Amino acid sequence: MTAHLSRRSLLGVAGASAGTLLLGACSDDKTADPNGAQTINWWHIQNTDPMLPVWAAIAKEYETAHSNVKVAIQPLENEAFKAKLTTATQAGSPPDLFQSWGGGVLQQQVDAGLVKDITADVQPWIGSLLPAALQPFTIDNKIYGVPFDVGMVGFWYNKELFTKAGITAPPTTWAELLTVVGKIKAAGIIPIALAGKEKWPGHFYWAYLSMRIGGLGALQQAAKDHNFDTPDFVAAGTRFKELIDLAPFQKGFLGAEYGSPDGQAATMGNGGAAMELMGQWAPSVQASSSTSKKGLGDKLGFFPFPAVEGGKGTVAEAFGGGNGFVVGKNAPAATLDFLKTLLTAANQRKSAATGAVLPTVKDAADAIADANSKVVAASLAAATGFQLYLDQAYPPAVGQQVNDSVAELVAGSKKPEQIVVDITKTAKSQ
Repeated sequence: MTAHLSRRSLLGVAGASAGTLLLGACSDDKTADPNGAQTINWWHIQNTDPMLPVWAAIAKEYETAHSNVKVAIQPLENEAFKAKLTTATQAGSPPDLFQSWGGGVLQQQVDAGLVKDITADVQPWIGSLLPAALQPFTIDNKIYGVPFDVGMVGFWYNKELFTKAGITAPPTTWAELLTVVGKIKAAGIIPIALAGKEKWPGHFYWAYLSMRIGGLGALQQAAKDHNFDTPDFVAAGTRFKELIDLAPFQKGFLGAEYGSPDGQAATMGNGGAAMELMGQWAPSVQASSSTSKKGLGDKLGFFPFPAVEGGKGTVAEAFGGGNGFVVGKNAPAATLDFLKTLLTAANQRKSAATGAVLPTVKDAADAIADANSKVVAASLAAATGFQLYLDQAYPPAVGQQVNDSVAELVAGSKKPEQIVVDITKTAKSQ
């Protein structure tokens, strides 16, 4: 997991005092008897409004309906959660139910025997979820976690600035995007906001271009072969460099953070740039980071990452991720039933109504109020394929190398041919 997960989660970035929240990792009360007294130790990172009270209320309702079950909730700030989970898993004592983003970290937990294969347990109800949302939690055709929130990365744009630049429709191809960037610059407007300091936002471009050029198969093959030194990945860097060479980013972007008062989200939220490539949480972070605390409102639009002419991928393939829960190896019997309760359509609607969650249960989509969030949800529902963020999909060291190498490409210190060699070297060392 990487340091930006708190931003991706949308849900728990404030620094609650972790010291007052850290309870024991394991319950002493493990039993296979579904009617016996049980304690479910549940760790999550929704430690602030709006989701903190929602989760608490659902747990209380479950306890009321199941007098033999106690749900011990440990809401943790994101970084505190990661640190404590690392300690617990290294000790072989994972919590009973805990936050996960799937991908490479979950793979390591599966390999270590720390989490349960819940494939058979969830079969009666897993069909109610968006198929794309399950992919990061499915390893070797077995389900190890269930997502409660899912989203995708795409371009968020300022409709007013597009109109000022004479652009009547969002671009649908890479060539059109480059043309749009040129028009926006010619109008005296900054085309794109980018948090260069944090590196992960830049990796979105290279990852999406790799998908559009090589298709999902190229990314999957790279994971198996530990090899990124292929024409498709080189081409992704070459195409990204076409954009970089247009100097589309705001002044000082290499030192810019994502959520700071002068960072990427604030630049967008204050109307200082026409576009940003970001996940489904973008509108809320734009608003909270903006001077007005309201963001762009109705001026904000969304469009998918464009197609690349001649590429093997399609616009219907989505890149993103979400939040989910996995079940620890020693979890009591009631844990899976409680997990099922969290994922009922009614409870997913409660989560979606906060505006902080894009639900994974199909029938809960009607609770999404924001117009742009509806577009994202519709795009995900229609997705023909799904790729998890590369810095989560691959082993952590490989994900970090992707971020570092793409940052070098953005800064102009490495060429497209060089970064794939560096990423491959790290992948083969794992």
